[in-house]
Amino acid sequence: MAFELPQLPYAHAALEPHIDTRTMEIHHGKHHAGYTNNLNNAIAGTDLEGKNIEDILANISQHGGAVRNNGGGFYNHDLFWKVMSPNGGGAPSGELGEAINSAFGSLDAFKDAFSKAAATRFGSGWAWLIVNAAGKLEVCSTANQDNPLMDIAEVKGTPILGIDVWEHAYYLNYQNRRPDYISAFFNVVNWEEVATRFAAAK
Repeated sequence: MAFELPQLPYAHAALEPHIDTRTMEIHHGKHHAGYTNNLNNAIAGTDLEGKNIEDILANISQHGGAVRNNGGGFYNHDLFWKVMSPNGGGAPSGELGEAINSAFGSLDAFKDAFSKAAATRFGSGWAWLIVNAAGKLEVCSTANQDNPLMDIAEVKGTPILGIDVWEHAYYLNYQNRRPDYISAFFNVVNWEEVATRFAAAK
């Protein structure tokens, strides 16, 4: 069973003005589609066919660069679309809100840590909020299309929120102003989805 490009859970224009329509069209329809197709090509005829993406990533050190780069690209973008919403923003509540306050001191302190991880990731990559092996929240970042599920990751855990800081994610609208894009991202964070992922990861 080949991997399929997931449908966006909202229209391309739904995240305006924070993320522009053209960026969404290219990012989903070209970049994510490319990772999906290239992943399928990389695993065709191997014992990875039929495995779920999480299992593939967990043992990524055993596979080549094409599986690592495109498998990460497939998974990371699938999460990225789902943790954003046109009705996003605001603040998390319930257990997730309490866990963020416990781990970082406050929501603002979390945003500062997450924003710093995203802004200081050199070149292309991602910043993450993860649930680590101890069940605690932690912020980290990864290069390129790597993620904390991979056995080669410096900081390992289950991602529950991620932001793409490759230039293709923001350059049409923000050019070199990555911090402005990161700040805008918080206006579209789907905290309900993040809370669901937090509950599952614990």
